[in-house]
This record gives sequence, structure tokens and C-alpha cells, in this order.
Amino acid sequence: MKKKLNQYTFQSWIKTCKGICKQLIIPFAIFQGIRTILIPTTFDVLLLALFILIALAFYFEWF
Repeated sequence: MKKKLNQYTFQSWIKTCKGICKQLIIPFAIFQGIRTILIPTTFDVLLLALFILIALAFYFEWF
């Protein structure tokens, strides 16, 4: 028998994950920016761009 998911529990879990990501994205972006300045590789630049896009998405509430 399949157990039904509680819709409200799932939304609470998503909100918690979103809050954690909101708090951690800026320190990750700063660290990646410093790393990109010191050792610029293609992967570092792309990862920094991704972190900046995620930070902007949280700032403008696109999620």
C-alpha cells in the first residue's frame, strides 16, 4: 500500500531548504570569487556565475 505524502509537510521541508540555501549562497559566492581571482579556470568562472545567478534569484525572489 502506498503512503500518501502530506502536502503541508513537504512545503515546510522546501521552505527550510530554501532558507538554508539563502544563508549559504553569499559566503560560497565570496569564496568562489576569491578563488577565481587567484586561480582562474573555466570551471571556477562558470561556478562563480552560477552562484551569482542563484544569489540574484533569491534577492529578486524568482524562486
